[in-house]
Amino acid sequence: MVEVVLRAVRVDVGSSTPLLLLEEVGGERVLPIFVGAPEATAIAYALQSVTTPRPMSHDLLGNVIAALGAQLFAVEITELVDNTYFANLRLLRERTEINVSARPSDAVALALRVGSPILVSDQLMNEQGKVMHLDESDEIDEVDDIIETDEEAPTEAELVAELRDFLETIRPEDFNQ
Repeated sequence: MVEVVLRAVRVDVGSSTPLLLLEEVGGERVLPIFVGAPEATAIAYALQSVTTPRPMSHDLLGNVIAALGAQLFAVEITELVDNTYFANLRLLRERTEINVSARPSDAVALALRVGSPILVSDQLMNEQGKVMHLDESDEIDEVDDIIETDEEAPTEAELVAELRDFLETIRPEDFNQ
């Protein structure tokens, strides 16, 4: 396994689709993964330490894991099948490892919230990793392109309005990515 860090969350200009750039620690390969807008927003919230009045889904999952006496000790992005990435949550509870299948975007969002390492299989990084020379302007603070945040956390009404806007603009073909 190759340890990676989330280097940037970008929007692909051609498709207007959010993109995660996972950079290997101590190397120069980057694994690009396209994600949906809601998932990119959740990741951006985690990166910017945005707190919401009520737990978001990834916060809830982290709370459930802790309440069950388990710990998320790593997330692994394991394979690419038919243009779909797969990931696992690696949990430890009472000296027993539990693996849970997850979408990479959810796994990354959760890892950022609880401070767990993000790993990519060697084979996947060898096959899909790209050598990219990211400069200092490519740091993770570029998530502002995905969401706009104030110094204060959004209110519940603002979150509901954001969800309504999303639901009004989503199209069936958006799910075929």
